[in-house]
Formats: sequence, structure tokens, C-alpha cells
Amino acid sequence: LGTLGVLFCAGATKDMGKMLGGEEEKDPDAQKKEEERQEALRQQEEERKAKHARMEAEREKVRQQIRDKYGLKKKEEKEAEEKAALEQPCEGSLTRPKKAIPAGCGDEEEEEEESILDTVLKYLPGPLQDMFKK
Repeated sequence: LGTLGVLFCAGATKDMGKMLGGEEEKDPDAQKKEEERQEALRQQEEERKAKHARMEAEREKVRQQIRDKYGLKKKEEKEAEEKAALEQPCEGSLTRPKKAIPAGCGDEEEEEEESILDTVLKYLPGPLQDMFKK
């Protein structure tokens, strides 16, 4: 088999022993090494989050400069204004309170109809006007 083949077989039999339920070699410092590794991962994650927070703050600063330059509003501000506009009752809304009826609307419709009838009568020939007035 050669030297390489013998080393491969020796490593394979060692792993096969572990797979079959053999005893694994115990490292006395394994627990300490694992804790150090976990702490290093936590520290890297915190550094990554801090870096991203700094980058986002810089981006927001640039965005705000652009908004100020062109007179734009933030998406949240725009949505809040649209929501407030929707909450205000419209003039033609069917759900408005009775007190909100503008002047000139409501009971005066009958008088307007009479004035329209008078206007039409003016353009009718004289005998027809007399018939409608009676």
C-alpha cells in the first residue's frame, strides 16, 4: 500500500472506532477552548452589528441631506400625513355628522327647484306660461 495508504488506513480505523461507539479522546482543555471560541464569536457579532449601525447612520445622514435639498419627506412622514388625510371626513362623505352640512345644502333644495321652474317658464310662450302659473 505504501506510506500514504497505511496512514490513510490508520486514520480511517481510528474514525471507524468512534463511529462504532468507541471511546473518543478526551481533551482536558476542550471546555475552556469552546467557551473562548463562543466568546470570540459573540465579540465578532457585536463588532459587526456596531459597524452596520455606524454605516446605516451615515447613510441616513446622506438621505436627510438629499431630503433637505429637494424638499422631500420621509416615507414615515408621508404615510402619517396620508393617514391623517383619510381620517378627516370628506365634504361628500356619507358618514359625516349632520352639523357638518355646509350652508346652502339640505332643505333648501325645494326652493332651488322652484327657481329652476320659474326660469323655464320665462322662456315658454305667453299662453303656456299662464297655464303653468295657475
